[in-house]
Amino acid sequence: MKRIIIALLALALLSACGTKTTETTTEQTISSTSVELTEAQLKNANIETGKAEQKSISSILKVNGIIDVPPQNMVSISVPLGGYLKTTQLLPGMHVMKGEIIAVMEDQQYIQLQQDYLTAKAKFSYTESEFNRQKELNQSKASSDKTFELAESEYKGQRVLIKSLYEKLKLIGVNPDNLTDNNLSRSVNVPSPIDGFVSKVNVNIGKYVNPADVLFELVNPTDIHLNLTVFEKDLNKLFIGQKVMAYTNNEPDKKFPCEIILVGKDLSGERSVDVHCHFEKYDKNLIPGMFMNADIAIKSTDALVVPESAIITFTGKQYIFEAKSNTQFDMTEVETGISEGGFTQISSSVVNLADKNLITKNAYSVFMKMQNKAE
Repeated sequence: MKRIIIALLALALLSACGTKTTETTTEQTISSTSVELTEAQLKNANIETGKAEQKSISSILKVNGIIDVPPQNMVSISVPLGGYLKTTQLLPGMHVMKGEIIAVMEDQQYIQLQQDYLTAKAKFSYTESEFNRQKELNQSKASSDKTFELAESEYKGQRVLIKSLYEKLKLIGVNPDNLTDNNLSRSVNVPSPIDGFVSKVNVNIGKYVNPADVLFELVNPTDIHLNLTVFEKDLNKLFIGQKVMAYTNNEPDKKFPCEIILVGKDLSGERSVDVHCHFEKYDKNLIPGMFMNADIAIKSTDALVVPESAIITFTGKQYIFEAKSNTQFDMTEVETGISEGGFTQISSSVVNLADKNLITKNAYSVFMKMQNKAE
């Protein structure tokens, strides 16, 4: 039993010694803040020196959202009188031009409508002549007022009928002015009302569609916008006209400049609001429904900054190297702030860094040589 106790005590003593040694080494590594390099080491380190700069730098609010299309840029294609779909070549994703024939519809009611119009137009010549004749007779009291009023009623009714049939023909895409008994057609063309692309095809050839049925859905992408989700706590940081940089997960380095055009007024159940942004330049690769990230510059301040490559992060703290000479460098602890465009805000409560010569590139290579020397 005594041997066991003695062994345990010896083990505890060895562990304590090991811990003390580790702590001493760590403390020694951190306390070594100066390094002197040879000419060969300087060449291999490939460092650059310079001074901290005063720059206007912004804090960034990171949000996400989706690409959306305003209602006026989405078009649902229907046929006012219904009919059978005779032909179409549309597929989702296809591009169409304004005025391009995207479908041909067929139905016997198209023939009937054209017939009614030509018949009403032919009959109108007789009712107009009869109206003028009865008008002259009534002025000379050669016919009764009742006969004249009947002729006038038929004349005006026929004129209204022709006008209504005229507008119905225009509604289905038939030009009444060019319609004769020699060019009656049982089919009508459906043109595209916009330049854009096809988002949905809801019918197939031979299917009968009612006037309320949507055949196709088209999207005009030239006015697409970015719909961002911003939480309630960040709303006071936003304003109309604020600049936004959007990017996708697949290409984070490819930025799409935007501008806030509308901040929603309706909070969702997650305490967020929709913020609408307009793209400064349309890109055909931006598709409605696509997920995007966005950086919003919410605050601009004049700060002392250095390149991000000048900052060393070690044991949870940040450091920079001051060049005391061409070969000697001292490591100084700093506090970092906002980072933007490859620069980071710095401050030091110990040394004024404004006029100091600092390592601005490859500071980590000097730090590693300092660590190796300390070891």
